[in-house]
Amino acid sequence: MAAVHNFDDERAVWDTYAESTRKDVFEGEPVFRWTQYAGHGPGPEVLGEPASVLEIGCGTGRALAFLARQGVQARGVDMSPVMVARTTQRWGPSGVEFVCAEVLDFLRSDTETYDAVYSVFGAAWFSDPRKLFPLVRQRLNPGGVFAFAQPPAIPGAYGPQGMYKGGFAGPARYTYRYSYTPASWRRLLVSAGFTEAVAVVLDAPKSDCIGTLSVRAVAP
Repeated sequence: MAAVHNFDDERAVWDTYAESTRKDVFEGEPVFRWTQYAGHGPGPEVLGEPASVLEIGCGTGRALAFLARQGVQARGVDMSPVMVARTTQRWGPSGVEFVCAEVLDFLRSDTETYDAVYSVFGAAWFSDPRKLFPLVRQRLNPGGVFAFAQPPAIPGAYGPQGMYKGGFAGPARYTYRYSYTPASWRRLLVSAGFTEAVAVVLDAPKSDCIGTLSVRAVAP
């Protein structure tokens, strides 16, 4: 039987991820980092000095809580009701607003604009950039920053990469991740109207380990 892909199934994928998230992740202190390695790589300075930010695919919300404690107006969107309920309970008192929505639908209907929009292993990895990037640009103030980080593409494997979630037995639920070379990411951003588009792969702290794709662009 062919796998069925729809938003309800994708939401179930991320609800499962939310349920599996360790309790200590929510109980720990806020932290902002771009790479998958603690104490490695750049920090929130990549965003400049924004007064307002939107994180797309905000997951545990710890990065938003970190920014909120620095006085930034912080908002996040995630499609998992389970995750949004947890993050709102944990970080809502810090002043962070969490919205439960599919990111493309949210960006189409949102009327707010932001000084920075970002994704850390989040929606920029799981959304078609040809649809996502123009919507992000519309939500940015002039000179606003769009930045995201995620694993780099496996050589020779570019474009949408399908992946089953929850193992290889049971309900056929799957999602897509999008992988491109740094040069392709830059072209996609420029085509969407961004300027100063830079995409690089940051080396891991140990040799032969997976690096981190780091992308930053500016709205005109």
